[in-house]
Amino acid sequence: YQRRVHGDYMKSHHKKSEDMASLEVMPAGNFLFASESVGEGHPDKVCDQISDAVLDACLEQDVESKVACESAAKATLVMAFGEITTKAKISYEHVIRKAIQEIGYDSKEKGLDWEHCSVVLNIEAQAPEIAHAVHEGKKDEELAAGDQGHMFGYATDEYDKVTLMPLTHQLANRICLKLAELRKNKTLPWLRPDCKSQVTIQYSKEGTIIKPLRVFNVLVSTQHDKTVTLEDIKKNVIEKVIKAVIPAELLDEKTIYYVNPSGSFQVGGPAADAGLTGRKIVVDTYGGWAPHGGGAFSGKDPSKVDRSAAYYCRYVAKSLVAAGLCHRAQVQVSYAIGVTDPLSIFVDSLGTVKSGMSDYDLLHVVLKNFDFRPGSIIKELNLKRPIYRKTASSCHFGRMDPDFTWEYPKKDLKLQNSIHLNLSQIQH
Repeated sequence: YQRRVHGDYMKSHHKKSEDMASLEVMPAGNFLFASESVGEGHPDKVCDQISDAVLDACLEQDVESKVACESAAKATLVMAFGEITTKAKISYEHVIRKAIQEIGYDSKEKGLDWEHCSVVLNIEAQAPEIAHAVHEGKKDEELAAGDQGHMFGYATDEYDKVTLMPLTHQLANRICLKLAELRKNKTLPWLRPDCKSQVTIQYSKEGTIIKPLRVFNVLVSTQHDKTVTLEDIKKNVIEKVIKAVIPAELLDEKTIYYVNPSGSFQVGGPAADAGLTGRKIVVDTYGGWAPHGGGAFSGKDPSKVDRSAAYYCRYVAKSLVAAGLCHRAQVQVSYAIGVTDPLSIFVDSLGTVKSGMSDYDLLHVVLKNFDFRPGSIIKELNLKRPIYRKTASSCHFGRMDPDFTWEYPKKDLKLQNSIHLNLSQIQH
C-alpha cells in the first residue's frame, strides 16, 4: 500500500522527499506509524489544565464534588463554564489565573498574560435529574454511570516493559516534556510555552507481533522568542531535546529531523489559536493506536465514566499484558446513564494472546478480577483525590507517577472464582 501510494503520489510530483523515497526500499512486513503530542502551552492543553485545576480545587475541600468544567481561551480572554455542585469555597478566577501562570504565560507577547487577561465564568449546579439518577441516596457501590458512552483502554509490551505504552506516543510525549523542562530551568531561555511533536517509527510485523525497529522521522515545532535564529533552534532541539529523549539505538544516519519546518514561530498559545477543553483526546490516550469513545477527560470528576472507566480500561489492559497473558490488549466497556452495571465488556488481544488461551479466556480473567461498576472503580483506583491537573498535559497514561494508580498493574490475577459481574449479565 505504501509503495502504491508513493507511486500515485510521484505521478503528480517531480521531486521526491527523503521520506517518500525511503518508502521504496522498506522491506516487506515493515510499516510506519506516527503519533503526535502537544506541550502544556498548546492552547487546547491550557484549557484542559484550567478545567482540571478547577476540579482539583473542588476536590481538595470536598471529595464528593460533582464537576463538569469546560474552558475556552483566545487572545486576552479565558472562559470557564459548566456544572459544579460542591461544598468547597474557592475563587475560580484565582485558580484559573494561577494555572495559566504556572504554565508560563506571563505576557501578551508570549500568547497570554495570566495577570491581565479577562476571565469570564458561567458555572451552575449539576442538574437535579442527573444527580438523582446517578448518586443521590445511593451507597458507593450503587453509584450509577453519570452518562452513557463507551471507553477504551490499551497496553503493549512492544518496547517499554514498565509503561507498556506505544513507543511512538511515548517518545512524542517525552519530547514535549523535555521542551518544558529546558524552558523552565533556563537551559534554553528562548523557548516559549507552545509546542508540538510527532514521531514516526518503522515497525516490523511477524504474524501478530509488532516490534519497533528505528525512528523514521521526528517533527518538532516549538514557540520561541525573537532572540534566536532558526539554525540555533534546530541545532539545540536536535541535540538537547530529541537525542536526549530518544534512545540512541533507535536513531541512525537515515533518521530525518524536521524542526520548525514552517520557519518563525514567535506568536503562539491562545494568541495564535483558540483553545478548548477536550480537543486533544488522542494525545491524551494512545496516539492513534487504539480506538477512542469520544469522551474527553479533563474537567470531569471521577463519577463521570468518560474519565474513570477509561482509566480503568487502561488498568485492566495493562494488567493483562503485565501478567504475560498477551502482548497487546484492547479493552472496551459501555454504560447507560443511571445504570450501575456496564452494558458490555470487550477484550481483544489483537491476536497476541498467550499460547493455549483465547480472547474468550481473557474476558473470563477480566470478569473474575475486575469490577467495572463506577463506585468500585473509584474506590479501587482511589480517584477522589486532587490529582488531575498533572494528568492534563503529556498524556494521562504511560507515566509511573504514584498518584496515577491506573498505571500500576493488578498483581496475581485469579483464574478461578467470580465477582459481582458475571458473564450471563454481560450477554443478556
